[in-house]
Amino acid sequence: MIVLGIETATQQAGCALGGVEGVLASFHVARGRRHAETLAPAIEFTCRQAGVALREVAVVAVDIGPGLFTGLRVGVATAKALAMGLRVPMIGLSSLDLLAFGVRQTSRLIVAVIDARRDEVFYAVYRSVPGGVQRLDPPRLSSAEELASELMARNEGALLVGDGALRYATAFGDVRAADIAEVGSAHPSAAALVELAHPRALREEFIQHWELQPLYLRKSDAELNWERRASA
Repeated sequence: MIVLGIETATQQAGCALGGVEGVLASFHVARGRRHAETLAPAIEFTCRQAGVALREVAVVAVDIGPGLFTGLRVGVATAKALAMGLRVPMIGLSSLDLLAFGVRQTSRLIVAVIDARRDEVFYAVYRSVPGGVQRLDPPRLSSAEELASELMARNEGALLVGDGALRYATAFGDVRAADIAEVGSAHPSAAALVELAHPRALREEFIQHWELQPLYLRKSDAELNWERRASA
């Protein structure tokens, strides 16, 4: 069973192909935020490198967020279009789950943190478990300072991962025994998406394209501006 993974929740856009043998090929680019222009050629390139025809894809997996509005819309729309065209089911996974999965070897608390702009972050807290990670609470939106206060209240060692942790590193300076993962782990990975989606596909934990929705956690700038004008 071949799984195509599409990841566009942050400044990095990527895709990957994999199956029972693991990840066969992946592509990531993190410059320019040209997700719409990058994604289709990236999928074609990845299929070619893996020696897999697009018609062989049995499941389309996609990062549903939270993350950048434009990136999420591009990724989810592309994934839905492919799933409809290929007549295959879908699997949606959170960008925060993908970040945490990338550092699952740690014994400390894992805090996945994505830059939400406007001096805010999307985050979720995890613990490592055999075979992956377990999310302790639903994804949330807050300021970096509020997250730092929550971690100080937990009073245990933590590993922060994601571009939000890097951007607001100074806010976490007073958190006891808290470290920030390296830059190479700053973005959700399409390869991790395929790794997590494949066992779900084997268990047939699918979602149909009309049911899948992005996880935004807050309204877009356009919606907020419209509400402000309407209230004025």
